[in-house]
Amino acid sequence: MATIALVDDDENIITSVSIFLEGEGYTVRTFNDGASALEELADDPADLGVFDIKMPRMDGLELLRRLRQSSNMPVIFLTSKDDEFDEALGLNLGADDYITKPFSQRLLGERVKAVLRRARPDPAGEPGAPNGDSKPIMRGRLSLDPNRHSCSWEGEPVRLTVTEFLILQSLAQRPGYVKSRDALMDAAYDDQIYVDDRTIDSHIKRIRKKFREVDKEFDAIETLYGVGYRYKES
Repeated sequence: MATIALVDDDENIITSVSIFLEGEGYTVRTFNDGASALEELADDPADLGVFDIKMPRMDGLELLRRLRQSSNMPVIFLTSKDDEFDEALGLNLGADDYITKPFSQRLLGERVKAVLRRARPDPAGEPGAPNGDSKPIMRGRLSLDPNRHSCSWEGEPVRLTVTEFLILQSLAQRPGYVKSRDALMDAAYDDQIYVDDRTIDSHIKRIRKKFREVDKEFDAIETLYGVGYRYKES
């Protein structure tokens, strides 16, 4: 089963959530602050991170920002109702989901399963794919390999989060076809997770930024205002 990094300064949450996740079959690595988590996770990422926002020494947003320099580990944020959590900022940093405290452990379990499903290749694969593997997608200078969760542009690697990869994959599967924000939500998120239009726009902005770090002229993702997005093969 997957390994989960749980980072929270509340000892009660660390204890109760660890017991629950271990009961679900996961291996849990616990940390009481962002700085100590960064020391270990930067070199040895878990399969999934569950990060509190407000923590001593280093908050969850800063922890994710630093991890994103070297890792695409999926991350779920925990945030209190009273916190002024900037959803767009968290998603722009590469978070995959967030849950508001207090939360039920069952809800957390469902979110963990959903994000891990997105992070791993579908064992059923695509029709006709050998051994259940999904076929790599080649679109001009773009190369996507769902089995390895790898992406490159003109041979240069581009680091994408799970959600970013699934959005780009949905666009690249049918170049020239317009995908509405709702269609991209369906491609990237579990049915039980609600996100708004701004969330998809934030992901698209971050995807473009990552590709422009490799190619300043990148313009393969087009915006059709009021309609959605489409991939332009070049």
